Amino acid sequence: MGSTLAAKQQSAVTVSLAELEADSVPFSVLEEAFGPSSLGILVVRDVPPEFPALRRKLLSYASYLANLPPEDLAEKLEVPEAKWLVGWSCGKETLKSGRYDTLKGSYYVNCAPEFEDQDTQRNIASQYPSFPEYTAPNVWPSEDLLPGFKETFEELCTLIIEVAVLVARACDKYAQEKIPDYRTGFLEHLVESSVSSKARLLHYFPVNPNPSTSAGINVGAATGAGEEGEDEGYDEDEEEGDFNEEEDAYEELGNEAHSPGEDDDWCATHKDHGCLTGLTSAMFIDESTNRPISQPTPNPPYGHFDPKYDAANGHLATLPELTSSPDPEAGLYIHSRAGDVIKVNIPRDCLAFQTGEALEVITKGRFQAVPHFVRGPKTVSHGGRVARNTLAVFTQPNLWEKVGETDFAGFARGVVERNH
Repeated sequence: MGSTLAAKQQSAVTVSLAELEADSVPFSVLEEAFGPSSLGILVVRDVPPEFPALRRKLLSYASYLANLPPEDLAEKLEVPEAKWLVGWSCGKETLKSGRYDTLKGSYYVNCAPEFEDQDTQRNIASQYPSFPEYTAPNVWPSEDLLPGFKETFEELCTLIIEVAVLVARACDKYAQEKIPDYRTGFLEHLVESSVSSKARLLHYFPVNPNPSTSAGINVGAATGAGEEGEDEGYDEDEEEGDFNEEEDAYEELGNEAHSPGEDDDWCATHKDHGCLTGLTSAMFIDESTNRPISQPTPNPPYGHFDPKYDAANGHLATLPELTSSPDPEAGLYIHSRAGDVIKVNIPRDCLAFQTGEALEVITKGRFQAVPHFVRGPKTVSHGGRVARNTLAVFTQPNLWEKVGETDFAGFARGVVERNH
């Protein structure tokens, strides 16, 4: 269980991109960031100058995506045969209570640039026919549906992987000195050469303070529409803000997820299972004042609304970002080695990298994965509906690479079976 009632705040260990490029990060800094007494997270500042704009653009797309009509999400962007670990996923993942997670929507992409090559993808799929979670081809919204989404997604993931390679190189330098028989450059090789790395764009649905008067939530997505035997979309004949079954949906979400003391409501306590997870800071968007609509909507529930575009490239416009979270307790929390719950903030112009279980095995416990969770905002000011959007890029070994006594395919399969 994650609880923020007695949480502490602590700054993460920070290095500059220049230090990583110069291969000059002290071993003591790496131990402080990733070692047995660490929080398992390293922040990288002074990242490439294109990063801030790419972050805002892609995290805006998370709101546009999650507010697409449920039929577009279910029929065009879901991949059930890949256990919803490619494309759109909502209401498919089971959390610690055994319930399905309907508080967030995810968009999964096998994000290594080489994976987009059809021959490469088909070759991997033929080698691992029973593992479509990692081998199925990506699905992308059409340019008519979300113009610029694919291009922005790929650009930001490539940038994050390039920085992850530098973090891996620093870890290798440490491991080569501290771990007997460590293979030179092994982690850098895993991160740089992998076609199994996966990105997850996350949209945490707004908490509705007053279901009977709100407008604009994609209730079908928020409640897991698209599941077999269910059809919980809104009724276009209803007046604005009077959604079909909305009040019941929110009451159910509130009773299950927002009970006192249960603070890992939006992303249950877990460890990542890859090598290094690249993270952006979260972007908070008030969707009541900044409608994330990608298509003209002449009918309710929104009323008439025309989407806005970036005149320079025809992409959807970047949505305004709130200056801060409406709830100061919302965000990323880490369970420290001492048993404390620590809130960690990632600056908007920085990237963060968390340790995964594969890294812990590869480094024989010198660097360790840590349990962490996400707490969503539970207070909303001025009647707004605030969404939280973020991106995680899981740099992972190729399926055939050894992680301890097994290959990564076997290592990852157990995690997937526990959670889906």
